[in-house]
Amino acid sequence: MLHGSLSLPARLCLLAWDTGTADVSGAAHLPPLVRAGALTELARRGLLTDDDGIATPADLDTDTGDPVLDGLLELVRESRPHHWRTWVALRARITLDAVREQLTADGCLRAEKRRALGVFPTVEYVLDRPAVVEALRTETRAALLGPVPVAELSERDAALAALADAARLLSGDEHPPGRLEELTEHGGAAAPVLRTVVREVRTTRATAVAH
Repeated sequence: MLHGSLSLPARLCLLAWDTGTADVSGAAHLPPLVRAGALTELARRGLLTDDDGIATPADLDTDTGDPVLDGLLELVRESRPHHWRTWVALRARITLDAVREQLTADGCLRAEKRRALGVFPTVEYVLDRPAVVEALRTETRAALLGPVPVAELSERDAALAALADAARLLSGDEHPPGRLEELTEHGGAAAPVLRTVVREVRTTRATAVAH
């Protein structure tokens, strides 16, 4: 599968992998990060709208065709109203697990069954296509640092760079002054949502690091 066809939450999940150590960076705040990406993607597609800070399903009888996004959309539809910041963390592991299963089916990850403490069955995921991650990392760093004008980036690439920066998934040079704000505002109709979830991802990461 070419990485160009990956959804925003799937890209964020892959960017968390360190291809050098084969470890996942920031595993503690990965579920909220992936959930934030899924919320942004649904808002970008017009299936979730912002109603005074509340994530509200659009009055549309339609789905995305992506099981990860459709699963979250169904969860929001069937739940009582919540603010975007609440949805970033609320049952976020459901979305992460769905993304990992999707990436495994597409050949990016490999699921290995093991037993925790030698007793409890568990599944560990292994990165099978590091080249995809490296390509994503290169493109996302370019979106964050330039020199391509933000206006020439796709909304998805801009959102990916903003969320990856909030979670500190990319190391290296600091982005130019004002670049992050431009990336966030480039989200079109999803910009208010992206601003909120970016702040929440930063808060979640800071809390995880503090503990």
